[in-house]
Amino acid sequence: MRLMLSIAVLVVFSGYTLSVMVSQGGPLGFVALAQREPWALQMLLDLCLMLTLFGVWMWRDAQEQRINVWPHLALLGLGSPGPLLYLVRRELKRRAQG
Repeated sequence: MRLMLSIAVLVVFSGYTLSVMVSQGGPLGFVALAQREPWALQMLLDLCLMLTLFGVWMWRDAQEQRINVWPHLALLGLGSPGPLLYLVRRELKRRAQG
C-alpha cells in the first residue's frame, strides 16, 4: 500500500510540476515570482533548505542501500520528483531483497 501511494504521488505530482514548469517560464519561473513577492521568496528559500537536507540524507542512505544517488540528486533542481523517485526506488529494492 505504501509503495502504491508513493508511486501515485510521484506520478501525479511530477506531472503537475512539469505542466507548471512548461506553462510558467521553465524551471526558473518561480524565481521571477520570488523577486516580486516576499512570501514566494520565503517559500523558495524554505524549499531549497529542505531539498538540501533531504539530499544529504539521500546521499548517506544511498551509500548504505548501495543505490546510485546521482540521478536523484540531479533531479533536485526540479523539486520533489527526485526525492520521491528515490523513495520509490529504495522501497522497490527493499522488497526485492526481502
